[in-house]
Parts: sequence; C-alpha cells; structure tokens
Amino acid sequence: MGPPYGGVHSSLDSGHIFLMPTTHHTRMLIIGSGPAGLSAAIYAARAGLQPIVVQGLQPGGQLTITTDVENYPGFRDVIQGPWLMEEMQAQAEHVGTRMMWDIISGLDLSKRPFTLTGDSGDVFIADTLVIATGAQARWLGLDSEMAMQGKGVSACATCDGFFYRGKKVVVIGGGNTAVEEALYLTNHSQDVTLIHRRDSLRAEKILQERLFAHPHIKVLWNKAVDRFVGGGTPEVLVGLDLKDINTGEISHIETDGAFVAIGHKPATEVFAGHLPMDSDGYLLVEKGSSKTSVPGVFAAGDVTDKIYRQAVTAAGMGCMAALDAEKFIAEADFEALSTAAE
Repeated sequence: MGPPYGGVHSSLDSGHIFLMPTTHHTRMLIIGSGPAGLSAAIYAARAGLQPIVVQGLQPGGQLTITTDVENYPGFRDVIQGPWLMEEMQAQAEHVGTRMMWDIISGLDLSKRPFTLTGDSGDVFIADTLVIATGAQARWLGLDSEMAMQGKGVSACATCDGFFYRGKKVVVIGGGNTAVEEALYLTNHSQDVTLIHRRDSLRAEKILQERLFAHPHIKVLWNKAVDRFVGGGTPEVLVGLDLKDINTGEISHIETDGAFVAIGHKPATEVFAGHLPMDSDGYLLVEKGSSKTSVPGVFAAGDVTDKIYRQAVTAAGMGCMAALDAEKFIAEADFEALSTAAE
C-alpha cells in the first residue's frame, strides 16, 4: 500500500528517518473517499485531470462499516459495503486517480489555485476543489450499541429496513429524522415502536400527525436506552433495556432491529469561515448543481445532502461535481488563452 503520506524520505545522522513534507499540484483535488469522492475521481480521471483524492479520517466512507448492501444498482445479490468501496477505489486508480492517505487540516480558498495543508505537512495546490467529506450518524455512545452495529442496530432505515420485513423494530429519537424513519419502516413491519426520552416530539406537526394516526406505530415516552441486548449464535440484537427518565426504573422491550435516528453531523469543521453552511453545518450549494459560493469549489454527497443520504445519490452528486469542475476548468483555460492572445 505504501507509506501513509506522500512525502520524501530524509535520513538524519542519528539514523532516524522522517517523511519530509511535499507539495502536490493537481487540476482537481477531491477531499473524501466515499461514493461521492470516488465517483468524482473516476469522471475527473477519465477527463484527463489527474485528480488527487485525500482519503480523510475514514477511507471509503460510511459504507466501510456497512455489511449487507442490497440497494446499490447493478448487483443482483446482496453485496458487502467494504467490498463495494474497494472496487470503487480500484476503478478510480485504474483510470488515473492518485490516492493520498492524509487529512486536510488547513486551507486558503481566497485565490486560485487553492492551497490546502494536510496533517502530514504536505501542501496541495489545486485548480479546483471537490469536497466530499460526508456526514456521520450521531450515536448514543453506548458500548452495547457499538457491539450490536450491523447485528440489528442501524442508523439508516432506508438502507436496512428491508432486512426486517415482518419483524419487530424500534426507532430511537424524537425529531424529523426519527419520525420519518418510523413511518418508512411501516412499509416492512407492522410492529414499529418509537422511543423518545422526552414527553413530546420535536418533529414537524404534520409528521407528528401522520405518526400518531398510523395503526402500526406506538410511542414510548420518557425512555432512554440503557443497553442493547444481544443473544443467539451468532449474536444478534434481541431487545433493549430502557430506563425511565423520571423514575429511573428499568424495563425491557423485545425487538429484532433498532434504528438510532438522532441526526447526522457533516464533516465540515475545517471549512468553517471559508464556505457558507446551514444551521446544521451542511455546505450550501446552488440549487441543481454542486457549486459553492467560491468559484472552483464544489461539494457532493452527504456533506451537502441532509435529505437522501444514500450511496447512489452521493455517487450521482460526485459525478455532477466532477462535470461542474471540468466545465469550470475548460472555461478558465479558455479565458486565460484569450487574455494571453490580446
């Protein structure tokens, strides 16, 4: 796989070897290596732009921690998330993408070409920038929750609800996401329970009305998950221990699947003060495009999408970003040639 960073080795008299920072130039720098970033890389590489992908904290994105994937087009049978991302990366590299193990920690978007700095100390000089850093589901933070992820605990009903056809499921949360997930799951289950730690929901009123009117959904109020309970061989989720917020009493509910729906956090901290975001930290783009407010900077995937959050939509947005960036470069090149000819 090679060294994690792209620096040049320097040997000192003491015998120690260090990686010296290197400057990389590219027509397109892509930050993030999930479906959006790798799709952008494939299109950019095929256009001859020789893109560099900085892989970030979680190379491959959220699909690397997803087991069964049944809704990505082109595969008759269930596939594994990590395998899908390995194939996407291999395809991107095959057509000319350079993958870099680094994390962007600083940037200057005030002028083109843009200058970005990695944790490694490497500097990236880019004519265009595609941001595909994604978003992470918010979790409750319980050890038992982590142990049961992929074994009955999920953060995406649209992704995994199909696997619980005719089974008991619960949704944890009280906002729009939780209510929407509960309503969606009624397509597969006639026994859906929403668990909320308060005595009222934060979701929009129209969603609440649909939830309360649905015959297959019940709500447990003032309850917090104390433990996700596993059982069987191989071990899978069989129930939840719940703690009453008011009395502290512990109760148990049996379930086959639990969907944690307490929101997502986009990975946009490094862009604060550089690019406009909404109140939740998602990057803002022009409607119907991947363009941010800074010419030459584009955003794709979950970092700008709080509605769909699917691998296939992220991949499509990655394609859009690459095409938008390619067009931007072509226009900038033409303008430069015209100016030089005058």
